[in-house]
Amino acid sequence: MKVINTTGKRKSALARAVLRPGTGNVRINSQSLEIYQPIICRMKIQEPLILAGDVSKKVDIDINVTGGGQMSQAESSRLAIGRALVEHQQSLRKIFLNYDRALIVADIRRKEQYKPNDSKARAARQKSYR
Repeated sequence: MKVINTTGKRKSALARAVLRPGTGNVRINSQSLEIYQPIICRMKIQEPLILAGDVSKKVDIDINVTGGGQMSQAESSRLAIGRALVEHQQSLRKIFLNYDRALIVADIRRKEQYKPNDSKARAARQKSYR
């Protein structure tokens, strides 16, 4: 079996995953998934691993994630893991798409730009008539 490299993006977070044959170890920035905090982020990252079942127990996944906040990093890691597992075993594609499309397809929404001479992206400049 060959080594598989995939990426996942969410907002400004970028995750790079390396999948290789192993015993089911998942490490995020050299930290084991079992001790990854906060718990809600750990659970989000575990979703593709749980759906994959025995397939995830036969591979090791190393993830390097940078940028963004905690949730964005978790969601980009989840996307990278999902893509790596699908590339490793094509039969998982249908399972992932039925569960949540975001396991394979990136969410392309980004923060809206601030407009010139305005306070925020949508807020209009206040007027004063005095």
